[in-house]
Amino acid sequence: MSVHEGATPEQHSLPESYRSVKLPTNASRFRKFFTFAGPAYLVSVGYMDPGNWATDLEGGSRFGYRLLWVVLLSNLMAILLQILCARLGLVTGKDLAQACKSYCKKPAATALWIICELAIIACDLAEVIGSAIALNLLFGLPLFWGVIITGFDVLLLIALTHFGFRKLEAVILALVGAVAACFALEVIRAHPVWGSVAGGMFVPHKLVGEQLYVALGILGATVMPHNLYLHSSIVQTRAVHRTPKGLKQAIKYNTLDTVIALMLAFFVNASILILAAAVFHTSGKTVTDLSEAHTLLRPLLGGAAATAFAIALLASGQSSTITGTLAGQIVMEGFMEWKINPVVRRLITRSLAIVPAAAIILIRNGSGLEDLLIFSQVALSMQLGFAVFPLLFFTSDKKLMGKFVNPLIVKILGYGTGIAIAALNTKLLIDHIGYYWLSGIVIAATLFSCWVKWGWKEPAKQANNPPTLEATP
Repeated sequence: MSVHEGATPEQHSLPESYRSVKLPTNASRFRKFFTFAGPAYLVSVGYMDPGNWATDLEGGSRFGYRLLWVVLLSNLMAILLQILCARLGLVTGKDLAQACKSYCKKPAATALWIICELAIIACDLAEVIGSAIALNLLFGLPLFWGVIITGFDVLLLIALTHFGFRKLEAVILALVGAVAACFALEVIRAHPVWGSVAGGMFVPHKLVGEQLYVALGILGATVMPHNLYLHSSIVQTRAVHRTPKGLKQAIKYNTLDTVIALMLAFFVNASILILAAAVFHTSGKTVTDLSEAHTLLRPLLGGAAATAFAIALLASGQSSTITGTLAGQIVMEGFMEWKINPVVRRLITRSLAIVPAAAIILIRNGSGLEDLLIFSQVALSMQLGFAVFPLLFFTSDKKLMGKFVNPLIVKILGYGTGIAIAALNTKLLIDHIGYYWLSGIVIAATLFSCWVKWGWKEPAKQANNPPTLEATP
């Protein structure tokens, strides 16, 4: 059996990198896994970006270890969803954006594209601001110029992809390793109460008031919409043998890659919250400001810990902005089918984050940025369902996935995750905008859905079917 390609390389997102990583033949399992490993680490940086820092710092300093279980649960949700993304990209030959474009009606696909672009802007806003704060802490650079300098990392992305996708993965992995090493040092110096850490991680606590708001921010910072689009595309950089056996092997190794990479991200996220709980909560200090956290760490844990904090923040922000720009390119290519130079596409997606961040810093004169970081992560959580439910729908469709369709237990866990996220978002909206505004949003969304379902007449177009299996001699 073999699998037809669903599209030519030019029709795939990131065509310059599509199937560019060749797989070894007759190699050991470790070497095969090493060749597949990489995409999940690009995804993992989005789970430890500066937006996570803001939410985890506030959660730990305000509530101690009590929200660690939210970090763990969010990470488990992320692992499940990213595994499904990899399966979608490998089996159908389409990333999530392309699948939405192909299998949703045009108004629905357009709405999903707009929502996804807003999510990318919210995510990039946090990453750009985090990088600018890190540059200010390390070198005293004004925040505005830090944002402008951060924009030039798109040139690094262009150079790395020119030399091969594996080079990009290696640089990202080095940055992730630097973040993890810095926080290992921080936690060792903080001397947390490990019994309380275990209790906060494995014993759920009731979420009320501000705890719910911060918890939802943690969820939004952990499970990020653009990462779902990103992962479903970059797994296609491997020249997978498109046979049932080859796809099964690719899914197995990408699943292992996802679990390892996101557990590393969990270590970083948990370490930030543990650090805040051990150092700030026990001192009676509520910290929501990244600069304030850096300042307070110096007398409490020493200059090395404060410097490590700033270095980790810079590495986190830079790695996240690179992968965020890549995700923006994938979304544009998938939804809009723009056929323009990759350099131009990346400059456009980068400017969507740089311009708002620079404008906000000028308007607010550099104050209140941490509140903006928290809000951006809650906004991400609001938009998450619009990526999660299409992903679950596609991967649960036997016509699209064939023998690799989601089994019943995965459907239950997946839709349970999506419903839980929607329920938390509804509660948050009720608390912060009230029933009237929420009712208006629900009515507008319902009317739009009814119009798409029964009022919109889809123009005739050539069928865009997923790859199919055929017998070979």
